[in-house]
Amino acid sequence: MTSLDLGLAGPISAAHDRPASLASEAGAITTRDGLEAIAEEWLALERSASGVTLFQSLGWTRAVFDFEAARNNPEFAPAVATLRERGRLVALLPLERIRGRLRSALMPLGGAFPQYADFLVDPAVDARQALARLLKAAAKAQPADMVTFLKVRAGSNLSRALPRQTVTTGSPEGAPYVDLAAHPDFETYFKTLKPKTRKNMRNARNRLEREGTLTHQIAASRDETLGVIARTLSGRAGRLRDQGLTSRAFTDPDFATFCASLADRPGIDLLAMSLRHNDEPIAEQWGFVHQGRYYAFIASRDFEQSDESPGKLHLKEVIETCYARGLATADLLVPTMPYKLTWASGVTAVTDRAIPLTLRGRIGIALWDQRLRPWAKRLVLSLPKGLRGLLMKAVGRA
Repeated sequence: MTSLDLGLAGPISAAHDRPASLASEAGAITTRDGLEAIAEEWLALERSASGVTLFQSLGWTRAVFDFEAARNNPEFAPAVATLRERGRLVALLPLERIRGRLRSALMPLGGAFPQYADFLVDPAVDARQALARLLKAAAKAQPADMVTFLKVRAGSNLSRALPRQTVTTGSPEGAPYVDLAAHPDFETYFKTLKPKTRKNMRNARNRLEREGTLTHQIAASRDETLGVIARTLSGRAGRLRDQGLTSRAFTDPDFATFCASLADRPGIDLLAMSLRHNDEPIAEQWGFVHQGRYYAFIASRDFEQSDESPGKLHLKEVIETCYARGLATADLLVPTMPYKLTWASGVTAVTDRAIPLTLRGRIGIALWDQRLRPWAKRLVLSLPKGLRGLLMKAVGRA
């Protein structure tokens, strides 16, 4: 049984002097049929809410529900929290409960797969009070020891609305992005890069072209998209193994199956691209387009060609593609890496946040998330690669 007390038990009020007595009702959806019952309202809220990301969209939520059903996961425990005011859907938070060995946690739907944690809220509604009601509804539907939000962006709806009990866990990160809307076209934007950077990229491209044909391919069929997905996942997994590292997503044995399920899914606009030298891929990337923003989900590159910076060269093609599609932002996501920073307009601060719901959750966050896990991670990173890989898998599952 949870002991959540956010101090905001009363009805929500709007930012424009709405009467506090307006009736509001919070609840939680736990079934696929429940999603379809509010589908049109969800899409309307996506259009009206500010700062919406793909990972709180109806398309993403449907994909997660269907993926868990396809793999017959008996542990899947969703809680899509909703808030209504006078019957109208005004806020929404898709969560699921994950059970660990010592505790259970509510976290964004998809577990380790989504790249940002956030929630949808009508701009006229008090976000902090709305989030409090949503969290209570989710905790009632799927009781847990804590709520964990991985990758909360600075300035997002969620970061502004988190309750006072929230603590920061892990190390701060950054998500580079390109503000495409700040420049009328790619050529104007490209001129903002340092002259030496532009020269180095021209020279690298010329060297590659002297050795063969260099082309950029945008996947135009399901098979081509699946090829990019498979190669990037294999390349990323191999790179992690070489470095003796892992990630939460890659510890799930079905992550590749989930990614492949998105290739031609309604409601998911997937963009897969490949930079090819003599028709062999040397840098590839795929991601999602949602409400004018491109999310660079998975990328890999040929490290044997590292002297020619294939990742950096490919980002040029990716950004040109985003301009051609009329997008406003190219979000390169966590982590911050040199080849991303070459192109980035800025970097958004990203942190992991946690909220205790029970005494067990409070103790677990204080001991593991804030102390032992960071210490263990620093220790592991100081070890030889082989031993580091084994230990990082254990840390990632905790």
